[in-house]
Amino acid sequence: MKRQLISLALTLIATLWLPALAQDSVYQVDDGYTPGERFARYKAEHPELQWPALQFREGQTVEFERPYKSLGSRDLHIDTFFPSAENHNGQAIIFIHGGGWRAGNKSNFYPLANKLAQLGYTVFTPEYRLSIEAQYPAGMQDITDAILWVKSNSEALMIHPQKVAIGGGSSGGQMAALAGYTAHTSLYKSDSHKSDSHSDTSVNAVIDLDGVLDFTTPLALKFENKRKATSAAAMWLGADYEANPARWKEASAATHVNKAAPPTLVISSGQIRFTAGHEAVGQALNQYGIHYEFVALPPTIHTFWLFEPYLSQTTDTIHTFLQRVATQGVPQ
Repeated sequence: MKRQLISLALTLIATLWLPALAQDSVYQVDDGYTPGERFARYKAEHPELQWPALQFREGQTVEFERPYKSLGSRDLHIDTFFPSAENHNGQAIIFIHGGGWRAGNKSNFYPLANKLAQLGYTVFTPEYRLSIEAQYPAGMQDITDAILWVKSNSEALMIHPQKVAIGGGSSGGQMAALAGYTAHTSLYKSDSHKSDSHSDTSVNAVIDLDGVLDFTTPLALKFENKRKATSAAAMWLGADYEANPARWKEASAATHVNKAAPPTLVISSGQIRFTAGHEAVGQALNQYGIHYEFVALPPTIHTFWLFEPYLSQTTDTIHTFLQRVATQGVPQ
């Protein structure tokens, strides 16, 4: 078993936080956002930052690069972190990586996925199309297809199909909340699933790590629309706010909060920029009697979940939140 754990560790280290090598031969990749780049940028200002050390427990397994969606010329892949059998709780979490809708990689969530798997969760990190390859709503359709893949394979994956949470960091947090609040609609379902009565993309929780929840607020527009057509959000949405305000509103999770919305946890870096929309979302959820938590860290780096000590704090906060969700029963 020790040899197996060492082998697993070496495999993970070999692939940790690195873009899939095959991607360069298929489509253009923006590798400007990586944990290494973030660490180098912020370490001097934040000496508390430490690289996470991944440890594996007996019985833990990881499955890399399984195709969950075919786009004809290429597949989209998903990685799965399984808990040990005796520590398994049946709750799944899908994490959407950030990177301004243009960069980043699913491997960015490996450390958090590993820590949560050790607490009994089955954690998925899907690849999706970024704006450099395909603009909105392509990436959102990929995320809903990832949810459907997880649910349709729930028996083999040993999870409860109605206990699937979705989360993400930064732009991934924005996408996670948007997917969670629009599950009752066909807005982001692929054409093959729009008329499918069995295409249930509902989730039992949303976890947003510093993701903007309303693009249309003055606070959000000050930053997300600052460079107009060359802003990251505009490059994803296909237009700046002035050119297509309806699309910016449609892509705002706050617009879609409804009585069937899932319990929601928002963890903030303490940077006000990324809190846009959270108060409106919290008020709307509370009006529907839906559990909402907003946790603000003392001001720190935006991508706090990548490094210690914030990685462990984030893990504990998510675990406590999902335990509260579990006490409310499984959604019907």
